[in-house]
Formats: sequence, C-alpha cells, structure tokens
Amino acid sequence: MTNKYYPTIGLEIHAELKTQTKMFCACKNDPDEEKPNVNICSVCIAHPGALPVPNKKAIENVIKVGLAINGDIADFSEFNRKNYFYPDIPKGYQISQYKYPIVSGGHLADFDITRVHLEEDTANNKHDRGDFSLIDFNRAGIPLMEIVTEPHTFDNAEEAAQKATKFAKELQLVLWYLDVSEANMEKGEMRVEANISISIDPKVLGTKVEVKNLNSFRAVERAIKYEVDRMTELLENGKGAEIVQETRGWDENKQQTFSQRKKEGSADYRYFPDPDLPKMKLHEAFNLEKMKKDLPELPEAKRVRYKNDFVIKDEDIEVFVNDPVLAIWFEEVSRILGDKDKIKTASNYITSDYIGLKKTQKEAMLPSGNSFAELINLVAENKISSRVAKDILTMIVLKDESPIKIATEKNLLQKNDEGAIKVLVEKAIAENPEVVAVYKSGKENAIMSLVGKIIKESNGSANPQIVIKILKDLLTKTV
Repeated sequence: MTNKYYPTIGLEIHAELKTQTKMFCACKNDPDEEKPNVNICSVCIAHPGALPVPNKKAIENVIKVGLAINGDIADFSEFNRKNYFYPDIPKGYQISQYKYPIVSGGHLADFDITRVHLEEDTANNKHDRGDFSLIDFNRAGIPLMEIVTEPHTFDNAEEAAQKATKFAKELQLVLWYLDVSEANMEKGEMRVEANISISIDPKVLGTKVEVKNLNSFRAVERAIKYEVDRMTELLENGKGAEIVQETRGWDENKQQTFSQRKKEGSADYRYFPDPDLPKMKLHEAFNLEKMKKDLPELPEAKRVRYKNDFVIKDEDIEVFVNDPVLAIWFEEVSRILGDKDKIKTASNYITSDYIGLKKTQKEAMLPSGNSFAELINLVAENKISSRVAKDILTMIVLKDESPIKIATEKNLLQKNDEGAIKVLVEKAIAENPEVVAVYKSGKENAIMSLVGKIIKESNGSANPQIVIKILKDLLTKTV
C-alpha cells in the first residue's frame, strides 16, 4: 500500500534591485547592457585595496519591501562575508548578510517570511564557447535582495506547486508596485529556489533538497511537482534508498531536476562581519514611519477595493491588478460612468475585447476615458448593438474619436423602427426558405441564423430584440 506523503516547501527568491549604481561601487547598474565587462571597476573585480561603499538606495528598497509585507525592520544590521570559491566571485567571498538581516518576519500570499536580506549579485559565467568559459562582470555587484520563507506543509504536490507559484507571482507584483525591481524572470532579475521535502507525518520535516535558479513560474510549478514525485518514488520503490540532501538544477528541455552538488550548511560558508563596511543603525538612518505612510496601494489592498467599489468579477480584478496602467485608465472610465452596471459592462469590454485587440493589433492604444465611457453609454442606452460596439472599439483604439460621431456617420445607431426592420425580415425569410423549413420543423434555434443575416444586412444597426419579435410573428403566421 502506497503511503501518503505531505510535501513541505520553503522558497528563497532573489531579486535584483532598481538603483542607478551597484551595491558597493559607483558602476552603472544596467542589467540590459549587452557588451561584456564595461560596467566594472576595481571593486567589481576585486583589485587589492579596493574598498566597498554601501548603496543607501538599495537598503531603502529592502526596507520598503519589509514594510509592505509587515515585517520587522532591524534597528541594527550589518554585512557579512560569505566565503566560497567560484569563478564568478573573484574576492573568494560574497558580501551578504547572516545574523542581522534588514527584515525579519512578515507574511505574503499564504507564506510566512523568515527574513529579507541584501547582498551583491555574482558575475555571469558564459559556457557557450565550446571547451572554455568566459566571465562577464557587468552583473557582479548589482544589489540583490533575497526573500526567505518559512517552510509550509501542504496536503499534496498539486497544492504545494500552486501555492508556491502564487507566492512568487504575488511577490513580483509587490516589487513592481513598490518600483524597487523589474523582477523580470526571463532576464534573471528574479530567480526562484525551492527547498522541498516530503514526510509521512506532516509535523516532521523530511530530508531537504534545494532546486535552484527556476526562471519562470511554469518552471517553479513543474519542478516542485517533479521533485515531490521523484522523492515519493524513491521512498516507495527505491528498495531502501534514501533522499540525499543536495542542490539540484532544473532541466527545462527534459522537464526534470538533476543533481548538482551536495548541499552546504551555513557553517561551510564561514560567515563573519565584513571589516570594510560600517555597522548600520537603520532606525536612525531612515524615517520608517514616513516610509510606511508613503507606501503605494499594494495588490491585495487593490483587490479588496475593486471588489467593494466596482463589484466586478474576480478574473477582471486580476487583470487590473496585474496591469497598473490599465487599472488607472479603468478607474478614470469608472469615474466618468458613475453607474455600477455600466462599470461592469466597461470591465467586460476591457478585459475581453480590448485585451484581445492588444494581442492582434500592435498599434492599439488606450482611447481617452471620455471616448470609452461614451461607447459604454451607447451600449447601456441600447443605441448600438454589442456587435457594433466591438467594431467601434476596434476603430477608437487606433484613432481616438467620438463613438457617437462614428456611429452617426456610418449609420450604425441601433434602429428600433419596426416598419423598416419588418422589410429586412421579410427579405430574409424569402431568401432563406431552407432555414425557414428547419425552424418550422421544430428546431427553434435555427431562427438565430436569420437574425444574424438581418443584422448583417442592416450593418449591425437593427435592434436584435425587435428582429426576433418580428421574425417569430411572421414565421408563426406562415406556418
């Protein structure tokens, strides 16, 4: 009988911070620089006698994150040397934090936070040159924030993977809202590492494996599922095999993890305070009360406000939470409309039709709030059909014009004249005897084919409700 195993997940997420210069020198912080080794100096490449100077803006950015997640901001903090040898750290150590991180505690998206600390990023190893490797030091020394969560035990692998991915996405949103990091995973500006273990007893932790440098949300989800399955298979069918505490990588092509090295403990890094950097009294250096007050509205607060103020669908809310520019425009439209039913209609058109247009037409832009609100009013007042509204929307995202002007000039205003509509209905009945026959045989849905033809004949201006009414009347009389 197969045992039930409970997966436990802890996350370590690195995010490069938005600053003009690097963490400990005046070199440009430019993650988009394509030419290698141009943003470097004696500090970046560890020339003898070169001394680091901490970047205050980077420290401020970490404090903002700490305040946003309701963490405790340390009064005293310091930088430490994390000692290990690897080609991408020429000093033989990385400047990081150990015992006294800037932020302790906090909570975000189902995970409790252990700590948030600040360190320097490493250089980039280039292994694409055949039988040798090169190193680009442009990235070396870029401010790097690390967020470490508490381990969280879940009921199954699916739940664990989904909740971990949700946390990573929510953190990325928070970093965007705070404007402290671009957090672009494809560029390596945000990297996720997952600590994974499984156990029969949810109160007892199993042997931990760390899967490093997951560079997409899909990779986070799939790596966790794969690793839980691998561990389960090992314990169930491994004939006494044990899970080894190690660091593993994720192979995107094979969709599986692979062993990299045995997992180090903190003692292996021989942490000690960096003697070249000053101790930090953060409560003196920063006005924490003002910083807390100046925080922008964060994603979760926006969700609650949109739910209360606009009463729109949760899926629509997520669209606006994930696109702050679109959200600002939607709020402008909502202020102009003022009516909750109209706001719901506006939300539907934005999240379905406008988003669809953006995907198919690169030139599509946001029309003015007044133009879009005018379009929604035309729909709400039954002056144009939904089909016509979509057509006009296609026009005003390319050239911002008055929807009323367009509808009038193109004869698109909805016609309610029953006499004029009756003429179109009679024509459709005469030209489509086979559809009429299907309808009369009992298949009432066939009438919609005639409705479509009539509305098309009217260039979308015939009121569909009146069309259906007249159609049913005439078809009943001819039975």
